[in-house]
Amino acid sequence: MKHLHEALLLTVQGIGEMKLKKLQEHFGDAGNVWNAEWRQLQESGCLGAKEIEALLAKRERLDFSDVEKDWTAKGIHVCSLSDMEYPDLLRKTYAPPLYLFFRGCLRSDSLFLAIVGSRRSTPYGRNVARTFGEKLSRAGVTVVSGAARGIDTSAHEGALDAGAPTYAVMGCGVDISYPAENARMLEKIIATGGCIISEYPPGTLPVAGHFPARNRIVAGMSVGVLVVEAALKSGALITADLALNENRDVYAIPGSVFSEASRGANRLIQQGARLVGSPEDLLEELGICVTAEDISLGKALGKTERKIFQALSGEQATPVDSLVMQLGLEASKLQVILLQMEMAGYIVRDPSMGYRRSPRSEINVQKPGDS
Repeated sequence: MKHLHEALLLTVQGIGEMKLKKLQEHFGDAGNVWNAEWRQLQESGCLGAKEIEALLAKRERLDFSDVEKDWTAKGIHVCSLSDMEYPDLLRKTYAPPLYLFFRGCLRSDSLFLAIVGSRRSTPYGRNVARTFGEKLSRAGVTVVSGAARGIDTSAHEGALDAGAPTYAVMGCGVDISYPAENARMLEKIIATGGCIISEYPPGTLPVAGHFPARNRIVAGMSVGVLVVEAALKSGALITADLALNENRDVYAIPGSVFSEASRGANRLIQQGARLVGSPEDLLEELGICVTAEDISLGKALGKTERKIFQALSGEQATPVDSLVMQLGLEASKLQVILLQMEMAGYIVRDPSMGYRRSPRSEINVQKPGDS
């Protein structure tokens, strides 16, 4: 399993990402750190006596192969900042996690949009979040949220209603269902091709301090954040602030002036967040003017889709970066169109290489429309 030594070191009390990085620089790799003796660890100058004791005690208790078997059985994976699976936008943020733990299918190039809001949500807010989650997912957008009660859960459920992947970012280990009542939903997320993500090692319990840090991942991996309901003091507003700090767009759903649950979202609109009145409004803001259902196999493709299709081979996958350079399109717009074409069956994605034509694709170029 990739990065298992690094992951186990992060479970040692007192060793965080910065100390791990220094240890790796000193010893060459994490395996050497894990197997180092007391004197070697002390001479490195990276750890104090208590941290060295904790590391040696952890190593004494754990059997490396048993941990590997356990995590493999649970479907737990680890990726680093330099791995291809690591979400592209998150990698470019100010303080991305060095490692991500995940269960499910982690795709780096999806068009991610965060939907967040209050745990103490109203029926109105939950209905809005579920509706937006479903309609955005049907158009090829991947919904990201935090799997919390209320708005987060409804947004994930909307994506699942569409049979689409959705990503849940946790404030605990990916092997822990939190809240407990969402255990079935989290398993369904994995079964539907989605992903459960955390920067915290397996077994890490949910504590209050983890959730603001979790929010930076939700915002950082997304092109924008939609706030559905939020009180004036809400974690959703923290996510919105983090999104703004990373130059992401912030959208908000207006709510009743008499509702405490909507005061934070209404305040965001006053401060310049983009007011969104329907899923179609948001899709237009994202540059998606045609839903996935409107592109069906065998129908004429638009000019841009046709150019993309003709630039692809049926045998060898073409990287997205190459398509950006070849076609002169913005990467964000290109990713939207590629997702739509993939969902429509024109193209298929190779997880490591890019896109190629689908074996069953048929293209009618006689009457192309505009895109």
